Amino acid sequence: MVKRKDSDGRTRVTVVVALAANLLIALAKAVGGLLSASPALLSEAAHSVADSLNELFLLAALRRSRRPADHRHPFGYGMERYFWALLAAVGIFVMGGCFSFFQGVDALREGSHESPSGYTAGLIVLGVAFVAEGSSLVRAVYQLRVQKAGESDPALRTVLAEDGAAVLGVLLAAGGMVLHLVTGDAVWEASASFAIGVLLVFVAYRLGKEARDRLIGESVAPELRDSIEELLVGQPEVDNVAELLTMRLGEDSWLLAARIDLAPGLDSERVELVCVRIKREVERTWPQADQVFLDITEAPAGVEGASVASDVSGVAGG
Repeated sequence: MVKRKDSDGRTRVTVVVALAANLLIALAKAVGGLLSASPALLSEAAHSVADSLNELFLLAALRRSRRPADHRHPFGYGMERYFWALLAAVGIFVMGGCFSFFQGVDALREGSHESPSGYTAGLIVLGVAFVAEGSSLVRAVYQLRVQKAGESDPALRTVLAEDGAAVLGVLLAAGGMVLHLVTGDAVWEASASFAIGVLLVFVAYRLGKEARDRLIGESVAPELRDSIEELLVGQPEVDNVAELLTMRLGEDSWLLAARIDLAPGLDSERVELVCVRIKREVERTWPQADQVFLDITEAPAGVEGASVASDVSGVAGG
């Protein structure tokens, strides 16, 4: 738990850094876009506003998901991370993607009329944005690399996706403005706005799909599931694992339910002790497995099956 709190602290710093960068960049892009009448730059301003709002969602996710379990939520609040990540994906789609498409259509319909000074101001703003967004991206990539594989949480992955899209979006906007300046054709900036819109819709889809998978109950990785089954089968008292079910309850919480066949000849007291030992072995190997339920599907000789299953579920549950 201490390790997860340390990781949350690093992620919170990463989100705050991204929020500060996006707020300043959004303001600069909006002013530059209005002064230069650049649809590509205004699309990028909407992109940064969406990212800023999403960072607020992610900060809420980090705080609320750490609340302890209670009688209404006996498995804790870890799923809140995925709920807020889903809201962030919706924000990217609506505020970023849709507004970028609108700017592209508007540019095609009415054209844009940047002055040379407007182009210069817009490109300077984009240059500053590239440096700021790139710095935030470097921090997010660094944090992802120092964490073990599979341990990055939705907040960090969302910041990473936002910053990556922001850097690419700045390049698209700059390319559209330069080509418009060279050719005098506003279609290049309109195309840049459409490209930014497609990029943001894609990012929103990927983040939303991941959040949806977790919210509807996603199992742990197949390799991890195989390792858990191998540990269970490797216990001397276990004949067979009839069924193994897992579900993520948060970034540091799993639910594990297994139906197992025990070797015959064990009395009910021994069955209880065996199940407690297996549960502790699972939790020692994977501390995230804090909800473990074992069910004996076939009672050993001389023991009533229903009674044993009931006793074991009560003893082995987390």
